[in-house]
Amino acid sequence: MTSLHDDTIFALSSGAGTAGVAVVRLSGPRSFAALEALTGKAVPKARYAALRLLRDPESGARLDEALVLAFKGPASFTGEDVVELHLHGGRAVVMGVLDALDRIEGLRPAEAGEYSRRAFENNKLDLTEAEGLNDLIHAQTAAQREQALRQMDGALRELYEDWRSRLVGHLAHLEADIDFPDEDLPEGVAGAVKPNIAALCTEITQHLVDGRRGEALREGYRIVIMGEPNAGKSTLLNALAKSDIAIVSDEEGTTRDVIEIQLDLGGFPVRLIDTAGVRESTGAIEQEGIRRALKRAEEADLRLVLVRADDWPILPTSMEKWLDEKAMLVITQTDRADMFHVKHDKLPGKVIDVAYVSAKKSHGLDDLFKRLEDHVRDAMAPREAPSLTRVRHRRALEEAVEHLTRFDQNAGFDAVLAAEDVRMAARALAVSLGVSASRTSLTSFSPTSVSGNELPDVSRGTSDFWPASLTLT
Repeated sequence: MTSLHDDTIFALSSGAGTAGVAVVRLSGPRSFAALEALTGKAVPKARYAALRLLRDPESGARLDEALVLAFKGPASFTGEDVVELHLHGGRAVVMGVLDALDRIEGLRPAEAGEYSRRAFENNKLDLTEAEGLNDLIHAQTAAQREQALRQMDGALRELYEDWRSRLVGHLAHLEADIDFPDEDLPEGVAGAVKPNIAALCTEITQHLVDGRRGEALREGYRIVIMGEPNAGKSTLLNALAKSDIAIVSDEEGTTRDVIEIQLDLGGFPVRLIDTAGVRESTGAIEQEGIRRALKRAEEADLRLVLVRADDWPILPTSMEKWLDEKAMLVITQTDRADMFHVKHDKLPGKVIDVAYVSAKKSHGLDDLFKRLEDHVRDAMAPREAPSLTRVRHRRALEEAVEHLTRFDQNAGFDAVLAAEDVRMAARALAVSLGVSASRTSLTSFSPTSVSGNELPDVSRGTSDFWPASLTLT
């Protein structure tokens, strides 16, 4: 058994609440002993299911008749001995088993993310794979699921490992030139590796220029509805959400705060945000609502700028600055205006599209949905290379690019400084993987410090954890 811990942890790994089946998992050196204490029988053969009567080790009271499985470390998700108890999902059953486990010496409840942390520390997965597992657990759309599976399978790890291993190879040549200046080594090593490092720097830079695809897919594409009071923002929000989320009234300034809902558009996650009407206001509450609206508009991936059909083609002055390449113009309340007057070929500013709707009459909503769906798909469609999914990745790669750019400046006159820049770039890539920067080989690695709260609170997630076959004994 491979383990860095002397204690054994346990937790309910299935969802909370009443269900047909609840799964409690144990991981650590006393997992098998705890199972024997609960069943009074020997541990079943690894990866084979056994039906066992569970009793409280202290009182002997019956707890449940459960399906139990044992996984011998290191062939488990955490790399330790692992036990699964498949219980009936009633609250009394689950609490009874958890209470009994808590009284067994050497066992304690798991902390949030601790199963994945142990897998990370036992070299069963790197930090990007752990993050992918966390994203998979929280995926709400098909596109999120696909991105999470790709990252959990090691797509990001393989890309970053390739970059780092190439840097380590170049660094070896640079350091040899420094450490053995009298040896018969090719002259101008820094100059010789310079084109290769420049090409690698370009690869990383191109990876960074992705329009936040991965992050937007993970967190949700932000679409902000904005406009002057009574432009139909809340009515449109309710129509798109197909629910009465926001209060709709002819009274101006009804919406004072930001209202946000989650949508699934063609398999992609969208955060649809309604904001307060933008206008000159003397009221403190409305001013704060407008401030928040403008802040969300700045952060938006796409802005739906609403203009009443009665006002079109004259644009409100407050909306002119927002009509750029991140804006879609939406002409609302078309049921109140002559459509010949409403239709207009010339688009203002740099807006990407224009739509005509009457949310009250449900006119044009299907067309708007289709336009939004196409836009979101174009913005977040996966590329061949795996996408950045976290700010942590982006910062590490930006740091690597910074060092490689400086290498280009130092390579011609100071070999020591040039080598140090390559070393720091490799270190930045190591940080993105959670790899010890002292390693020169990436086939195995030593995990760096990581908070348990950054890892998913689960106890399975790789193919070698789930048994290839189950036999009931």
